[in-house]
Amino acid sequence: MIDVLPAGAAGDVAATVRPVEAGVPTLDVRDLGASRGDGVFETIGVIGGHPQALDAHLARLAGSAALLDLPAPHEEQWRHAVRIAAASLPADRQGGLKVVITRGIEGTGTPTGWIVAAPASGDFAERETGVRVVTLDRGYSSDVARRAPWLLAGAKTLSYAVNMAAQREARRRGADDVVFLSSDGYVMEAPTATVILRLGDRIVTPRTDIGVLPGTSQLSVFAFAAGLGLRTEEALLPAAALLKADACWLVSSVRLAAPVTHVDGTAVPVDLELTRAMNAALLAREE
Repeated sequence: MIDVLPAGAAGDVAATVRPVEAGVPTLDVRDLGASRGDGVFETIGVIGGHPQALDAHLARLAGSAALLDLPAPHEEQWRHAVRIAAASLPADRQGGLKVVITRGIEGTGTPTGWIVAAPASGDFAERETGVRVVTLDRGYSSDVARRAPWLLAGAKTLSYAVNMAAQREARRRGADDVVFLSSDGYVMEAPTATVILRLGDRIVTPRTDIGVLPGTSQLSVFAFAAGLGLRTEEALLPAAALLKADACWLVSSVRLAAPVTHVDGTAVPVDLELTRAMNAALLAREE
């Protein structure tokens, strides 16, 4: 683990990053990240010891922090820490980093930050075999970000209990994952991934202004698709689009692009050739 100590704009970046051996106690039980989920995080894929899409992840981390009224992350400090953590992973296999900022120990007013580096635990067979999804009501309408900004829609917070409960519900229904729908019937996102559809010559993802977390890997997919001459766009997608699409993927930083094979028990088209090309492009990303 990498412990990141507070630093101001003029702080000694190297002095604020401290590697911690696995198994050494590091988190104070009074930390509001642990007791209230009051914090933000990013999960960054690592290939060959190099963090992928680092600029996009750091930008989203800063955006999430702003939505929670946390101090702006010291970008140079975090970039330095991420590279140290990534270099600690085996170079011959894929890995991931969980980057965390919390509000800190209650009463101190000082944020806590750390990074956990871990090798990938599986072989990501779902990139080939795909995933079965169920649609579940997210519990709020597509205007939630405008109507109720205090619900933090679009921020990547530590409060993931609902997302994990949704994935358990998917397994109870014989599926692998979830696609959340707004209460007024629009496609949002998966608990830990962005939804991307192919509709003819268009590659489409749900609009982020409906309370969807902006996807870092989605940006990479759009750049790849544009290179193939496909049109890319954010759109308001009704639930029926999941069944009408020419292909659908759940895309995330470590698993990358997993094709959706079934939606609520109904088989949907899979574009395996495009999926393989998409994953090759994602694996080749630089910072």
